Amino acid sequence: MSVPGESAVQGRLQQIARARQAVMQEGRSMTDVLVDGWYGGSWIERSWRRCLGHGQRPQDPVSFDVVPRQQARRVEEGNHQLVSAARPVLEQLGRAIASTRYFAILTNQHGVVVDAHGPIDHADPRAAVITRIGVDLSERSVGTTAIGAALAELQPVWLHRGEHFFDMTGCYSCAGAPLFGPDGSCVGMLDLTGIDAAERPELKHLVSQSARSIENALTLSRPHRVALRLNWPGRLLGDDDDGLVCLDGDGWVAGSNPAARQMLAGLAGAHAAPVHCSELFAQPWEQLFDLARHGDAAPVEVPLWSGLRLACMAHAAGEARATAGSRLPLRDVEIALIRKAVNDARGNVMEAARALGISRATVYRKLGHKPGRS
Repeated sequence: MSVPGESAVQGRLQQIARARQAVMQEGRSMTDVLVDGWYGGSWIERSWRRCLGHGQRPQDPVSFDVVPRQQARRVEEGNHQLVSAARPVLEQLGRAIASTRYFAILTNQHGVVVDAHGPIDHADPRAAVITRIGVDLSERSVGTTAIGAALAELQPVWLHRGEHFFDMTGCYSCAGAPLFGPDGSCVGMLDLTGIDAAERPELKHLVSQSARSIENALTLSRPHRVALRLNWPGRLLGDDDDGLVCLDGDGWVAGSNPAARQMLAGLAGAHAAPVHCSELFAQPWEQLFDLARHGDAAPVEVPLWSGLRLACMAHAAGEARATAGSRLPLRDVEIALIRKAVNDARGNVMEAARALGISRATVYRKLGHKPGRS
C-alpha cells in the first residue's frame, strides 16, 4: 500500500535527477527535460553553471571552511546591527518551525554565517557544520544553496535536495530571502534549512515575510526624528507590509525600507544621493513633523508629485516600533476615512455619505454626532 503523496515526492526527485544530468553531464538546458510541477527555475540552472564555471564538480568534497579568525572578528563587529535587528525575528521563527526539522541561519552579504536559531541538532554534523558563526556558505565555497542563490539573484528562493550543486549537500532543503538595508543595498540573507526533511516550498513565503520584518527593524534602528508609515489608500496601516521612511530633524531621509522604495520613485536605487522629503511629498514637509508631534493615530493622505496619494502615519522616533506588527483597530481606520470624506465635502454630510456609499445616519452614528441639516 503506497503512502499518500509518495508518488509525487518520487516524481519530484526524479525531475531533479533528470535536470542535473541534462545540465551537468550532457551540457543541455534543464528546460529540455522539465515537466509541470517543477518548483525551481532558470536561476537554479544559472547557479549550477556558475559553479561549473568556477571549476567545481558535483562529486567534489565540501569543506565548509570558517573564515580566518581576524576576518571573523571583523564580520562579527560589522554585522552587530544586523544580528540585533534579526534576533527577535529569529526567535519567532524558532517557534513557527519548531516541529518541522528546519532551523534559521542569518548571513552577511558575502554568505558568511553571523547567527543561527531554532531546533538545531548539534549532534548531527551536517547541522553543526553549517550553523557555526563565521562559516563561509557562499556559492563559491559550497555551491548552489538558498544562501548563495538568494545573494546572487536578489530574490527569495526554494531549493530541495539535489537542486543543491554538490552531491554532499543533497541532504539539505532550504528557503532563503535577501535582506536590504536602509540605503537599499543588500546586507545579508535569511535562510531556513532542513536536513533529510520533507519538502516545504511554502517556507519561501515565511522567510520572505520574516526578511521584511528584519528590514523594517534595520530601518527603524537608523537615528531619526520622525518615522513615516506609508501604504496605498484603503490598505490598513500598521504591519510589516507598510513602507517606512525615517527623517532626520531637517527633513532629510535617513533610511527607508524596500516597500517605501517601491512606493516612492525618488528613493529607488541603492546608495542614491541624499533625498529631502520635500522631493517626495507635494506638501510642506513641516506638516509631517506636526503630525508626529500631535501623535494622532488616524492616518492621513499625503500627495506625491506624481499625482498619486499615499496613506500616512507619522511617529516621533521610537514610537513606530510600538506600532509595527499591530494594525490600527478597524473602527479607528473607519472613523478616520469618514472624517476625511466629510472634510473633503466641506462639511456636507450628505455628499460625504454618497461618496462613501453609506447612509447619512450612519455617518452621524459613526462620528458620534446628532443629525443636523447638512
